[in-house]
Amino acid sequence: MENRKKSRELSEDLRTKIVEKYQQSQDYKSISRDLHVPFSTVRNIIKKFTTHGTVANLPGRGWKRKIDKRLQRRMVRMVDKEPQSASKHIQAVLQTQGATVSSQTIRRHLNEMKCYGRRARRTPLLTQKHKKARLEFAKMYLRKPKSFWVNIFWTDETKVELFGKANHSTVYRKWNEAYEEKNTVATVKHGGGSKMFWGCFPASGTGCLDCVQGIMKSEDYQKILGRNVGPSVRKLGLRQSSWVFQQVNDPKHTSKSTQKWLKTKCWRVLKWPAMSPDLNPIEHLWRDLKIAAGRRRPSNLRDLEQFAKEEWSEIPFERCNKLVDGYKMRLISVIFSKVRATKY
Repeated sequence: MENRKKSRELSEDLRTKIVEKYQQSQDYKSISRDLHVPFSTVRNIIKKFTTHGTVANLPGRGWKRKIDKRLQRRMVRMVDKEPQSASKHIQAVLQTQGATVSSQTIRRHLNEMKCYGRRARRTPLLTQKHKKARLEFAKMYLRKPKSFWVNIFWTDETKVELFGKANHSTVYRKWNEAYEEKNTVATVKHGGGSKMFWGCFPASGTGCLDCVQGIMKSEDYQKILGRNVGPSVRKLGLRQSSWVFQQVNDPKHTSKSTQKWLKTKCWRVLKWPAMSPDLNPIEHLWRDLKIAAGRRRPSNLRDLEQFAKEEWSEIPFERCNKLVDGYKMRLISVIFSKVRATKY
């Protein structure tokens, strides 16, 4: 028996022509012959028109929905209460309530209700003490003018891996070309080694980028500041009496020896809330740096250090100024998010 292809549904225009010819007193056979439509199809279309007065598709065709609006809202409440619920878990719960549906159907209905499965964002673990400090910081500096933030000297450290994830990119390929060399990214264990960098910037541009040798201790941190802060301040044209030094609450930064060393420099130091990387705009520059250095595909740690310093110096002034210019919005986000981690 020959395999017969599934016929396509007739267009509404063609169904209308069938009815028009019927109303012009043509019989079924002549309509079928003129329009090249099976006799039975002509008969069914005319019968439908006679009964319902239309040739359009009637409602209620196809499979009935297994999940009604009420059950859909129940699923939304479940994921709203427990966002990490898997579709298999929801399926099991619904089955105990008499609804047998597939996990794929559950995901589709959740998508219809604007609930999408996404990877959870990683945020710092904030205690009540951290939240209180973040809120106090936001309220204390919310009304500071733009001129205050322009003179903040932002600093921090970051680790850049030789084969880090930042330089992994999307590739466009055919389904059977996944493992061709041009469509793959080489990886090695533990990232192939890494370099730790200390960097700084105010609104007027990036300052020095220093490579940390070995494990940084308080004394090493003080030497890095001594080598880089002064030259960066002079290079970027910051007035000695107006700029403010910012650092995070790392133990090397807050140790007694470092605090004593900072006092000898007579620098104004910004009091910083712990566990607040979203309040430090240099985090955005670190991401820019990792992506830019990764694109150059360094093959060893020496190349990585060279590329990182070159890319850091090429970050445009407009990028730095834009990060500082919108700083007030970070403080507003902290206040309105009830001191939870923000999108920054």
